[in-house]
Amino acid sequence: MQLSFLIYSYFPFGGLQRDFLRVVLECLSRGHDITVYTLSWDGEIPEGLTVVIVPVTTRNRIKRNEAFSAWVQTALSNQDAGLVIGFNKVPHCDIYFAADPCFMEKAMEQRGFYYRFTPRFRHFRRFEEAVFGAGQKTEVLILSEQQRRAFERYYPDCSKRLHQVPPGVSLDRRVDNIDLKAREELRRELGMKEESRLILQIGSGFRVKGVDRSLRAIAALPGDVLEKCHYLLIGKDKPDRFLRLAERLNIAKQFTVLQGRDDIPRFLAAADLMLHPAYSESAGYVLLEATIAGLPVLTTASCGYAFHIKKAQSGLVCDEPFDQRQLNDNLTQMLNELDTASWSADGLQYGKRDELYSQAAFVSDFIENFSARVA
Repeated sequence: MQLSFLIYSYFPFGGLQRDFLRVVLECLSRGHDITVYTLSWDGEIPEGLTVVIVPVTTRNRIKRNEAFSAWVQTALSNQDAGLVIGFNKVPHCDIYFAADPCFMEKAMEQRGFYYRFTPRFRHFRRFEEAVFGAGQKTEVLILSEQQRRAFERYYPDCSKRLHQVPPGVSLDRRVDNIDLKAREELRRELGMKEESRLILQIGSGFRVKGVDRSLRAIAALPGDVLEKCHYLLIGKDKPDRFLRLAERLNIAKQFTVLQGRDDIPRFLAAADLMLHPAYSESAGYVLLEATIAGLPVLTTASCGYAFHIKKAQSGLVCDEPFDQRQLNDNLTQMLNELDTASWSADGLQYGKRDELYSQAAFVSDFIENFSARVA
């Protein structure tokens, strides 16, 4: 088949981008002819994949999105584009992979009243309605029941077009036992003492990932616990505001930031706890990656994959609405109970479920079956 994929930008360390690449590679392996339309591509281009950089130069996000959509629509109308699969909310897609949360839910429940009168609100509402609104035909692949509830609340007519897909954890993240040698080596590289506790957070987009919440929870630790802790943040974003917050909270010495990287399994093995109090997250693959690596997780119910933590019994989930005091208390509790709780062993056991690794094949099957129905 001829398949056209749309994504605003590709870079190696984003969750949406990883989902996108896995699906693209699976479709390529099945012999399909694939063209990707994007504004930027950072990294190697897989063999056999055609990447078209859409010539949009404006830095204004609204104008950029609209120019991208218009350019791509014109390009696709002049050729046999086959199916069009969007990984961002772009009008005129046949299939949309919903890696992002419901915009209207965030706008109505997390923003002030006057936000609804801004150009930004009008733009993102219009693009979301072009996918989910009444009368639209785009089939939507969602990651969690949390997304389903949000989309159905604001777009009731889309219910029949929502299809939940399984997680897409990479098979190379599946482990049978914690690699103690890798753990010791990395902790030695980081200059950590044997009794130290390494708190790890991974994710691009530090504000949405709740790094401010993490810093406040760490600052609230009892003195004897804080003294033994170090908070390591890995991801693609500008850390300056969070480094300043750490200074104000007097925990700058306990805080290190590293850019996104490929050797994440080493850090999962070396850490003692995964902290991920995100404000909003459609899925949160890092929660599953930590769980199946035997790393206990502390997260928030606003993450789509938080239910996996409850199901696996691999950590604690803070309630919604979020309460900073509950996060603080849960962090202290988990750090005090790491040596006696079964969170790590339970996570390793949960990682033996084959369905955790099947997303790319499921989505590729869906694309092929959809093509057969509309042919």
